Order: sequence, then structure tokens, then C-alpha cells
Amino acid sequence: MLLAAASSLPAWAHAFLDHALPKVGSTVTQAPQNVHIWFTQDLEPAFSTIQVVDQAGNRVDKGDTSVQSGDEMLVSLKSLPPGKYKVMWHALSVDTHETDGTFEFIIASQ
Repeated sequence: MLLAAASSLPAWAHAFLDHALPKVGSTVTQAPQNVHIWFTQDLEPAFSTIQVVDQAGNRVDKGDTSVQSGDEMLVSLKSLPPGKYKVMWHALSVDTHETDGTFEFIIASQ
């Protein structure tokens, strides 16, 4: 009976942001070479993307989003000067639920 009750619990099937590097809202002193984002579910690589833009809205990633080990997505960055950057992500979990979001990080001048 317990097994039947446990199997009827709702499944949280959406891929939500778990953590990121650089960290969400962080200030870093070295420009990162990549943005890595980990999710709570495995992703469908063909339909999951990351874009990074500067304060003027210019795209600063290399357009090479890839999914690593199922739940990790990353994109390479161009050489970045100090400033504020916005990361925009779109994730499609393997069970076809879509999520998206944004976060910012700052590269401080040294």
C-alpha cells in the first residue's frame, strides 16, 4: 500500500535552475571563460540554450551552448571587460516541460 501511495505523488518535472557559475548575482574579479548552469532535471540538448549579453544588449557568448552530463548546460564567452552581464537561459527537460529565466553577474575592474 505504501508503494502505491508513494507512486501517486506528483512529479516535479520542470528543469529549474539549481546553481550557476559565475554564481547568480555575484561579482567576480576575473572574467569567466564560460557560463555553467546546473538544473534540477536532465535537459533536451537540441532545445536548451544560454545567451549572455552586456549592458548594451550585445551578445557576448560564442553561441556554442552544450548540455553536459544531462543536467548541466554551458556556453563559452568572448573576452569580457569589466561590467554587468545578463544570462538568459531556456531549458527543455527530457519530459518536454519548458522553463526559462535570467540572472546577472558583474565583472569588477581590478
